[in-house]
Amino acid sequence: MPLRRLSKKPEPQGGVGGPPTQTDLDRPTADDIYEQVSRNARHELERSAIGLFISGLAGGITMGLTALSTSIVIAQLGQSPAAKFIADLLYPIGFIAVILGRAQLFTENTLYPVALMLAERSHGLKTLRLWAIVLPSNVMGAFLFALLAVRTGALRPEFVAAMTRIGQEAAGVTASHVFWSGVIGGWIIALVAWLVSGSHSITGSVMLIWLLTFVVGLGGFAHCIAASGEIFAAVLDHQLAISRYFAWLLPATLGNICGGVLMVTLLEYGQVKGGED
Repeated sequence: MPLRRLSKKPEPQGGVGGPPTQTDLDRPTADDIYEQVSRNARHELERSAIGLFISGLAGGITMGLTALSTSIVIAQLGQSPAAKFIADLLYPIGFIAVILGRAQLFTENTLYPVALMLAERSHGLKTLRLWAIVLPSNVMGAFLFALLAVRTGALRPEFVAAMTRIGQEAAGVTASHVFWSGVIGGWIIALVAWLVSGSHSITGSVMLIWLLTFVVGLGGFAHCIAASGEIFAAVLDHQLAISRYFAWLLPATLGNICGGVLMVTLLEYGQVKGGED
C-alpha cells in the first residue's frame, strides 16, 4: 500500500545547501485520497494469483504478532483491567507490520478494489478473485502462526495458555454479537486504509494505524484475521472444536465487509462524487 509521495525542492545550483525540503505539506483532499486508493486498487487487481496468495499468507502469519504480544502481556501481568489495558496497547503491532510491510490483509480490500469498482463501474470479477485468494491465504497464515505457537514448544506454556484463553473468549459469544462487533471492526480498519493513503509520512502512518487499531483491541471488536490466530491456538490446544472457529469466522467476515464497504467506501465515494458537477 504505497504512501502518497511528497514533492521536494531541487537542490541549489552547484550542490550547495542542505537536504531537499518538503513543500507539498497541504492536507490532501478527499479527491486526492480517492485517486491514491484507486491507484493502489488497480495495482493489486493486476497482481498474479500466486503473488496475492503469498502476500496474503505473509499477512496472516504477521498478524500473529498481535496475538503473541497481547498473550505475553496477559501471561506476565495477569487478568487485571490494568494488564488488559497494557495488552491492548500492543494490539496494533500486527496491523502496523502488515500494513507498512505491504502484505495483503483482507479487511483493507473492503476499501481499495471496491472504491475502484464504484468509480469505473467495472472490476467486479477481479474484486471477487482478490477476495477469494486473500481471505483463505490470510486464514491459512493465521493457522500456521498458531501451529508454530502451540505445537512446536516455541512459546512458554503460560503464553500458550493465555493465547488459548483469549481465543476461547473471542469465540464464546453469539453470532449476532460477532457480526455487529465485526461491523465496527471493519469500519475502523477500512478507515485506517483510507487515512494511510492520505498520509505524508511513515511516522504519521504508524500513529494513525496505532491509534485506530488500539480502539479495535480495547473494544474487543471482531476482526476476521486478527483473532484467528488466538482461536486457532485454542483449537490446536483442544480447547475448542474446529467447527467453532468457522461458526465465528462467517459472521466476523460478513460484519467486517459490511463495515468496510458501507461505512467507509460508499460514504467516501459519495463524499468525492457528490462534490462533482
